[in-house]
Parts: sequence; structure tokens; C-alpha cells
Amino acid sequence: MGVSERGTGTGTGPVGLEGLTKPIQDVNQPMCPSRGVLEHVTSRWGVLVLAALLERSYRFSELRRTIGGVSEKMLAQTLQTLERDGFVHRDAKPVIPPRVDYSLTPLGTEAAEQVWALARWTERQVDAVQTAREAYDEARP
Repeated sequence: MGVSERGTGTGTGPVGLEGLTKPIQDVNQPMCPSRGVLEHVTSRWGVLVLAALLERSYRFSELRRTIGGVSEKMLAQTLQTLERDGFVHRDAKPVIPPRVDYSLTPLGTEAAEQVWALARWTERQVDAVQTAREAYDEARP
């Protein structure tokens, strides 16, 4: 898609329901709100949470065990951020002891499929990246 198709981030786009025009989103523009969304779904923990939830719903402790190395604090923050963005659904069941399950919303499923494809590609390319790093380091004085 060319720049003219993407917009410049300074124009307006389609007319919204209220009769107001909506700004064109362009991630290359410094104030574009899509940058925050991109940051959330592509963060280390965001990718791993989305990928895990792509398989099935999880309770907090199960999810923490599945995603090795994540602290309780970071997992809680990541889940809250992804829930706020509309990617994760938090289902708190009124039982004793309390039970909370996390799953993907339809928007979350779409995002998870995208970032998981990138994560899988990354796994397949580790050797090529390592080779490139070694060649770069050897060429440096």
C-alpha cells in the first residue's frame, strides 16, 4: 500500500456515525494511537499471552506456568492491558474459592494469529539470525 493509500495521519477518513470524520490511522505518525496498540500486542509478554490463549482459556496460575519466566506482576499487568484493549476476556466466576478464566475475544484471536505467525517465523530463523550476527561482529574492527 502506498503512502497515498495509507494516508499521512493528518487528513481525515470515512465519515463516522455521528457525522464526524475519523482521522486516518498511520502507525508512522508519532501521535497515532495505533502505536500503543502495536506496543501492547508485540511486547514480549503480550505475544506470549496471546499465543497461549490461542490454544485455549487459562486460569492465571496455569497461564503463568505456561509462559515461562513471567512474574505475577507482569502477567497481571499484561492481562489487564490486553483486556482493556479488547483482546482478552476475563471471566470471574462467583464461586468459592474464586475462579477467573482468561480467553481471547474475536479481536484477540485475530491479533494472536498475526503475532503467533511472526513468533513461529522467528523460531525458524534463529540460525540465520545468529549467522548474520556472527558475520556482523567479525566484520567490525
